[in-house]
Amino acid sequence: MNYQRSSALFTEAQKVIPGGVNSPVRAFTAVGGTPVFVEKAKGAYLYDVDGNKLIDYINSWGPMILGHAHEPVVSAVIDKAKKGTSFGMPTEIETEIAALAVSMVPNIDKIRFVNSGTEACMSAVRLARGYTGKDKIIKFAGCYHGHSDSFLIQAGSGAVTFGAPNSPGVTQGTAKDTLLATYNDLNNVEEVIAANKDEIACIILEPVAGNMGCIPPAKGFLEGLRNLCDANNILLIFDEVMTGFRLAAGGAQELFGVRADIVTFGKVIGGGLPVGAFAARKEIMDHLAPIGPVYQAGTLSGNPLAMAAGLAMLKELNQNRQVFESINKKTEYLHKGLNAALTSEGVKFTINRVGSMISVHFSEEPVIDFASAAAANNENFKKFFHGMLNEGIYIAPSAFETWFLCDALSYEDLDATITACGKVAKTLA
Repeated sequence: MNYQRSSALFTEAQKVIPGGVNSPVRAFTAVGGTPVFVEKAKGAYLYDVDGNKLIDYINSWGPMILGHAHEPVVSAVIDKAKKGTSFGMPTEIETEIAALAVSMVPNIDKIRFVNSGTEACMSAVRLARGYTGKDKIIKFAGCYHGHSDSFLIQAGSGAVTFGAPNSPGVTQGTAKDTLLATYNDLNNVEEVIAANKDEIACIILEPVAGNMGCIPPAKGFLEGLRNLCDANNILLIFDEVMTGFRLAAGGAQELFGVRADIVTFGKVIGGGLPVGAFAARKEIMDHLAPIGPVYQAGTLSGNPLAMAAGLAMLKELNQNRQVFESINKKTEYLHKGLNAALTSEGVKFTINRVGSMISVHFSEEPVIDFASAAAANNENFKKFFHGMLNEGIYIAPSAFETWFLCDALSYEDLDATITACGKVAKTLA
């Protein structure tokens, strides 16, 4: 494929934007080469500035669950924009989407909207600390909760990709209050709690990890965390920025039947616009300003365009819940096809999948945590990424990112992807 225009644009971008991108993983540093500059997208397809058509498996990192430029979402944004794009004052639509979200998600009474997943997770941790009166938090190695200082302690995704999980600029004072545990290892979590008795405000995790590739929770892991939190007066925070409204209408809490104390959202809840949110039971949320002592604010929070996009998306998912069954079947079909294509060429790999999240790890060992994800063959992933790209398939440009499917994908698209995988697999064996 020709990427002449993308290459020229990247050269220009690097003159005025650090690294030429506004989010590090876009720079292709993990896979080499020049990032693809997109011009437009529709349904399951990306169209880049060089005229290439690509089948999309990142879908803006998750929110485009129904496909790009989904008509109800686009129309809602256009209609709302005609009435003004921002007011910094309350609007009726904020209450409407809040009520809908609360009705769809288990165990929450109130929700507050912010502008990003990072902001949502940062605010959730502050709320947990304010509610419990304790300072320390537990996070899991390889889980990524945004770029707030508290979370850049062995983070996943971009931080791992760039080899600096402990980012300069994060103070030792901040770092000492973030305790690291191993994903899918309850014994390790117990040890961390025992060593910091009565100091831990919350445990925060991705209920399905998506920032070290897709890694499902082991059987009993989430239930075990819930029990540990109950026994030690610790709040359990589910970071559902990726999983919320994607794995089920009620997210991971619904799918796994495990109650979280605080839940964070992003991606789908904004319909593709920059939105985040955090939610909990009334007694926890009422600790927030202006009615409680825990301060949190945002000038553009509840932006009418973002609320309109999110409301249109949630309405459709709520009214047409068969979407989840449809997209899960497509992901299962893709899983089986990729498995057959790679197996036929003798490639060492494992595929992890939960719902419409899936990733290929080039390891013959099970990938269950950060260490096992990091031990996979990254050179094979680089070849796989570029091979698939040359076949017109766009997957995440990092071995530490999950793929996200959209329901706009046809079975013909999936077959084309499987065929491409078979071709690329011959270069890996």
